[in-house]
Amino acid sequence: MAIRLAQVRFYFDADILGVAHIIAALRSDCTYPGDPGAVIHRKRRPRCPITEKDDVEWVPRVAAVGWLIITRDHNIRENPEERRAVRDSGAKMVALSGQDAGNKWDQLRLLMQRWPQLEELADERGPFIWLVRRNRVTPLGLEP
Repeated sequence: MAIRLAQVRFYFDADILGVAHIIAALRSDCTYPGDPGAVIHRKRRPRCPITEKDDVEWVPRVAAVGWLIITRDHNIRENPEERRAVRDSGAKMVALSGQDAGNKWDQLRLLMQRWPQLEELADERGPFIWLVRRNRVTPLGLEP
């Protein structure tokens, strides 16, 4: 069987690298900063091209390729520059929120519970930010 190129759809922010490594080891459509690439189920995911560390720099790059950003950004509500970067670039972002995302295990549980919704959001047009908790998903306004 031939190896095909994977279509990446999800980008995990550096603030949740632990869970990103777990999920990207299982799925060819997920990447993260520093991802060397992988072959999963006969699909080759290339090395992640995102190397910028500043959110205001990498958010537009991720938006340009249409990936859904998954983050655990504690300060997104108080960070007007990051919300502006999401809005101006048309980015799609979900932020794992509250105690439901306090550690790797909780983050993994939350992601598995909400994965069907994340799949749907990955197909939507941005810009948006959704705050994701175990018992609800709520929009976050993009205005500074």
